[in-house]
Amino acid sequence: MTKPTHLKVALVQQSNTDNGQDNMAKSIAGIRDAASQGAKLIVLQELHRSLYFCQTEDVDVFDLAETIPGPSTDTLGALAKELNVVIVSSLFEKRATGLYHNTAVVLETDGSIAGKYRKMHIPDDPGFYEKFYFTPGDLGFEPIQTSVGKLGVLVCWDQWFPEAARLMAMAGAEILIYPTAIGWDPRDEEDEQTRQKDAWVISQRAHAVANGVPVISCNRVGHESDPSGQSEGIQFWGNSFIAGPQGEILAEANNSDEQLLVVELDQARSENIRRIWPYLRDRRIDHYQDLTKIYRD
Repeated sequence: MTKPTHLKVALVQQSNTDNGQDNMAKSIAGIRDAASQGAKLIVLQELHRSLYFCQTEDVDVFDLAETIPGPSTDTLGALAKELNVVIVSSLFEKRATGLYHNTAVVLETDGSIAGKYRKMHIPDDPGFYEKFYFTPGDLGFEPIQTSVGKLGVLVCWDQWFPEAARLMAMAGAEILIYPTAIGWDPRDEEDEQTRQKDAWVISQRAHAVANGVPVISCNRVGHESDPSGQSEGIQFWGNSFIAGPQGEILAEANNSDEQLLVVELDQARSENIRRIWPYLRDRRIDHYQDLTKIYRD
């Protein structure tokens, strides 16, 4: 499959409500807008169909999950075919009763499912009780081959782990993609909020640098209340961005508004960067055995 040398990519940063139909309509509108601007690869944020429900543990929430293939992939697949674009969606997957995943799905230009990735690293922190809902992924770190190239799709908490990005790159990923739902505790001081957001951006830009590939990071935006009333909810910080293979910021959204980012990538640039900075060549895999340990005691 021949990939284009120049590729227009887009991400849709949106806020969500408890109305799933409205959320999906907003995602679809963003996809249509991106396609009208020439984007051929369009990325949606993590769990774009619903509120970020992991602030609490509630068994009724499992009713939100859907099969893959299912209603959302049918809708987005038809849209991908209509617009001749590749779409990266993020869904609450019902694999079986009692078995659920946080899954990214890639829809090809012919409407088919090109592949999926099940989130591997599952957080369990105040406001982010994902281990209650999601079984860790079992598909590994395998890029998804599409008409626009090999996509290294990961999800949110995965973005903090250099191993995940490296394994995707080693398997041939040409772009790293992170659908995300991350935000501040409104009670945090402004300086602490800045440190958290900056760490998030730095980590992902570092994956671009270390692997010589572009990064697309699509985060949600807006305040979502804690259903239990035990906290002040989460202020999702937006700041979605697209970075080049040297970590350079090509486009960046703000932390308060719904935004669409569209950027043209020069896919030959990664080849040139890897020639100048050949990190894969100089890796000392003969001395990395301890990376398979949780910790060196």
